[in-house]
Amino acid sequence: MDTSLKRTPLFSAHLQAGARMVPFGGWEMPVQYRGIIEEHRTVRAAVGCFDVSHMGEFEIEGPGALATLQRLTTNDVAALEIGQVQYSLLCRADGGIVDDLTLYRLAEDRYLMVVNAGNIDKDWTHVTTAVPADGARWRNVSDATGLIAVQGPKAEALVGRLADQDVTRIGYYRFAHGKVGGVAALISRTGYTGEDGFELYVAAGETERLWKALLDGGRADGVAPIGLGARDTLRLEMRYALYGNDIDDTTNPLEAGLGWVVKPAKGDFLGRAAIEAMRAKGPARKLVGLEMADRSVARHGYPVVKDGAPTGIVTSGTFGPSVERSIALAYVATAHGAVGAELGVEIRGQAKPARVVKTPFHPPKVKKG
Repeated sequence: MDTSLKRTPLFSAHLQAGARMVPFGGWEMPVQYRGIIEEHRTVRAAVGCFDVSHMGEFEIEGPGALATLQRLTTNDVAALEIGQVQYSLLCRADGGIVDDLTLYRLAEDRYLMVVNAGNIDKDWTHVTTAVPADGARWRNVSDATGLIAVQGPKAEALVGRLADQDVTRIGYYRFAHGKVGGVAALISRTGYTGEDGFELYVAAGETERLWKALLDGGRADGVAPIGLGARDTLRLEMRYALYGNDIDDTTNPLEAGLGWVVKPAKGDFLGRAAIEAMRAKGPARKLVGLEMADRSVARHGYPVVKDGAPTGIVTSGTFGPSVERSIALAYVATAHGAVGAELGVEIRGQAKPARVVKTPFHPPKVKKG
């Protein structure tokens, strides 16, 4: 066992549940409990609980918080109401993506930024040094914060039974403060699966208590703990980007299909000039969805070809349990990226046929209210 890996507050609970643990972004995390396909289908049909306590959380507070975030992130922070969440990006000056994130407006001058686990140290350096935080104070609360995601069509009923308030009133990309299972929590409604559900932010020391309350309270719903394996197949069916696979320091938001969270009209921000220069000339490549013609599975790093000539590379690929076919995301030359285009993916020296298809691969069922 690698003792250099970090562990979440639920590490012991995972071992007791028989989880297979793997390294992920510097953490020792459960990849599966009963099997990826079974866990995937539990989330689509009932409800699953994910330990996402490895994610990073930064707070910024003060009269200069809004101005600082406007310079750092691509989306328009001024559009956020108190109690609302926003998906956004951190970019470098050259337009490369430092990370994707969710941003919560906690109060008039107080925000919570949630970043990817493997990027915590890099992101912390970036947000605290890339632009001056005049009139604002940053605080890294990652180690003090536990986070459980409850996802699936029965998530609302489960969380609702344990909460001290009516969670049906929490809209999509909104949040509220309350108690769940007797534990004080920030109750958020975003999700990374395409299903309805909640993210419950709690004090690290209360995470195990809440985890037990959810699993005990959801037995009649068929609740189960869900590992990173099913988290990956669920998000890929929705075409949600995974940092380090589909987006990274070398990808521009426009290539990745994330132009919708870039708001140049708000004023200057890191990466704006580079992103707008690419917008003016058009991206040379784009991230597209691929469907394999047979059961071949395209994996991260596999070459994509058009008529035998290289045209791109696979960034994520798997068998989609809900769509019952092999699917992938890949960067390909824009000229070859139209829906319906016939391409090939090189697998063990053979070009296996694939077609560019519309995404998401699986229709989302989240509540947009």
